[in-house]
Amino acid sequence: MKAIRRFTVRPVLPEPLRPLSDLARNLRWSWHAETRDLFQAVDPEGWRAAGCDPVRLLGSVSGTRLAELARDRRFLRRLSAAADDLDDYLRGNRWYQNHSLPDGDLPAAVAYFSPEFGVTAALPQYSGGLGILAGDHLKAASDLGVPLIGVGLLYRHGYFRQSLSRDGWQQEHYPLLDPNEMPVSLLRRTDGTPVRVSLALPAGRCLHAHIWVAQVGRVPLLMLDSDVEENGPSERDVTDRLYGGGSEHRLLQEMLLGIGGVRAVRAYCELTGHAAPEVFHTNEGHAGFLGLERIRELSEEGVEFDAALEAVRAGTVFTTHTPVPAGIDRFDRELVARHFGDGAELPGVDVERVLQLGMETYPGGEPNLFNMAVMGLRLAQRANGVSTLHGAVSRGMFAGLWPGFDADEVPITSITNGVHAPTWVAPEVFRLGARRIGTQRAEEALSVGGSQRWDAAGEIADSEIWDLRRELREQLVTEVRTRLRASWRQRGAGSAELGWIDNVLDPDILTIGFARRVPSYKRLTLMLRDRDRLMEMLLHPERPVQIVVAGKAHPADDGGKRLVRELVRFADDPRVRHRIVFLPDYGMGMAQKLYPGCDVWLNNPLRPLEACGTSGMKAALNGCLNLSVLDGWWDEWYEPDFGWAIPTADGPTMDEDRRDDLEANALYELIEKRVAPRFYDRGAGGLPERWIEMVRRTLANLGPKVLAGRMVREYVERLYAPAALAHRSLTTDAARELAVWKARVRAGWPRVAVDHVEVDEANGVAELGSTLALRVRVALGDLQPEDVEVQAVAGRVDTDDRLRDAQTVPLKPAGGPDQQGRWVYEGPLTLDRTGPFGYTVRILPTHRLLAAGADLGLVAVPTEATGEGAGVLMR
Repeated sequence: MKAIRRFTVRPVLPEPLRPLSDLARNLRWSWHAETRDLFQAVDPEGWRAAGCDPVRLLGSVSGTRLAELARDRRFLRRLSAAADDLDDYLRGNRWYQNHSLPDGDLPAAVAYFSPEFGVTAALPQYSGGLGILAGDHLKAASDLGVPLIGVGLLYRHGYFRQSLSRDGWQQEHYPLLDPNEMPVSLLRRTDGTPVRVSLALPAGRCLHAHIWVAQVGRVPLLMLDSDVEENGPSERDVTDRLYGGGSEHRLLQEMLLGIGGVRAVRAYCELTGHAAPEVFHTNEGHAGFLGLERIRELSEEGVEFDAALEAVRAGTVFTTHTPVPAGIDRFDRELVARHFGDGAELPGVDVERVLQLGMETYPGGEPNLFNMAVMGLRLAQRANGVSTLHGAVSRGMFAGLWPGFDADEVPITSITNGVHAPTWVAPEVFRLGARRIGTQRAEEALSVGGSQRWDAAGEIADSEIWDLRRELREQLVTEVRTRLRASWRQRGAGSAELGWIDNVLDPDILTIGFARRVPSYKRLTLMLRDRDRLMEMLLHPERPVQIVVAGKAHPADDGGKRLVRELVRFADDPRVRHRIVFLPDYGMGMAQKLYPGCDVWLNNPLRPLEACGTSGMKAALNGCLNLSVLDGWWDEWYEPDFGWAIPTADGPTMDEDRRDDLEANALYELIEKRVAPRFYDRGAGGLPERWIEMVRRTLANLGPKVLAGRMVREYVERLYAPAALAHRSLTTDAARELAVWKARVRAGWPRVAVDHVEVDEANGVAELGSTLALRVRVALGDLQPEDVEVQAVAGRVDTDDRLRDAQTVPLKPAGGPDQQGRWVYEGPLTLDRTGPFGYTVRILPTHRLLAAGADLGLVAVPTEATGEGAGVLMR
């Protein structure tokens, strides 16, 4: 018989053990080794059976065992120390509380919205890199003391669990997740009733959601859950699966995340006294509707739409993670229109204004599609990509929103992702560092960072490093065999068929790891381009290689599933199955064993389609060397000391198959002639000294760069603090002033023009250090000089006379307008570099409250006739 309802009966902890509940409910245990060790001591077998999840452990431990522990003075001392340590962590001053900026206070709080969060395997609310990055962002913010509030959705089926059919085809499973069995608690009012947020839907329907709170160290993570009795069946299923369903289902998820998320933050702050956020950060476009809800809030206070838009933009940060338009959620215009306005959500906000924020009204755009990233950019005064290269790709991809500006002036900056080292560094690696500098300093180095080098790594003996690397490789071999045996049992194999698994992998063989999601651009099967050659590398008699592969294809991506099956079928070949394995159900639990146990981390995406690619960072923190295409973070920080760069066959005319053949051949060449020989090149003591030196330099020089602590500190200083300052400056009156000024400038801009440019060469010779006197006549129409900045833009020029590495010099008005109302601007231009040199002039809007000159997307430049005297000077 099947139960009609399920719930979890929790044991009542004896009074001396009550702190265990607080320790289990705060997810700091997921990155704090001492707390995990304490829970393991409660019941070692139960800890393994519970998947290293303290909440599940405490739900299964026997009353007899609890009574024993309540009398165990040694255990109680450990428990008291862990509880005191958590209390100090939560209440003590950290980096943020001790940090000050010269131009204003730090934000009172920041709300961080993301569709997924990968905090721990015990809270499976993530699909891949975006979610893991979001989880690492919360954990690093907690370590630094940043007053962040995370906002997401609670998916009752999570993403999906992956297994394989007998012939290697990916199978998806969606286990039901019970929040009562997870480390979350329902947000309740003082009378015990659950807090509920509601959204209005067309035809008089409503979407209700409860708010579950996961405590990530100091950071609360609010997750909205539509599985509420008051909802109808379709509304109840809105938060069923991560990235599931059709267009309307996704739209409702994103409305709940953005609009409902703001309402959840307001309710949480009101109930708990948490400071209200001054900055709202949307991690990808999925949460973009949060800006519309904040506009609605201001509209209810009597603020006009345009002024409310300016006030909201000032305090909003938008991070884009995708390097391709196909990775962005886009909805049909009519679908969006149906869910807003009278009879639906945000009735006080004009539907046409909502649509204008997301429509692709630029050359090459689809005029009937509502683009979530475009809305995110239009609603945020500050935006960034997630690596230097990705920032450049994003500026090119979204340049249509700022017509007239070169891509490098598009106001999208970059902050390179980082990873939360306390989560991803193997305990054995941490202990090796702690022996050199002490536990507290080691924890500080991993969580806060700040130093440019970890010099203590240079003091570690070669033998210690090599022994550590072998120990980690051996742990990976054990893990792989366990998971592979379980996978084959799921595929229908009996015990008698699986004896070969005992000989899979070897702890003394060069081990390469490759694990990620499986979209086509990540090229899971590039290594299979020449199967005979790969087989030779795997079975080489003197320098063999072994490869561990993992990854999930999206359930709707049959192309990705075919790639998985292709790899699995190769790995099933009895000739090589002891040297190459595919492990299904890639997730955080597997990753924490995989990264440390590999010697080389492989990444071969199509450049430049990898926005950042943080898996290689996690591997590097454990002394694993990277073998990667120069994309994402590797393009930025690659040095021969840290690994190898796979050459790319770039070019718009390159045939796809030809490109893959060339890059696969380059990969084989590197492994055969450089990677494997260095690993197996043993010195007098039997150690690969040159390899060990690369490991040491990776730890010492690359380690501090890839930290999430470094990343979050950059967000605070470069984006959050300026956004908070702008938010405070945009009072209602100031927002109205800015909105009126923008409307006036937009209306008057068609009559703004560069009328004439004159040059007076001071000595008649264009020599380094000489000065040109520029005189520019401009028409401003109804605008005044205080509304604009007239600039000279100068720099090197290419063969097409395009300016490169340009610098701007503001010009000053010389007197009043002439009889035709035109103004003359003047200024010097110094020739500060040799070689081909050129300049132009332009007019931009300017206002003290603008974040960037390109903010309005308006610019006036000379026509060919106007610029006749402004040619290339030094060829």
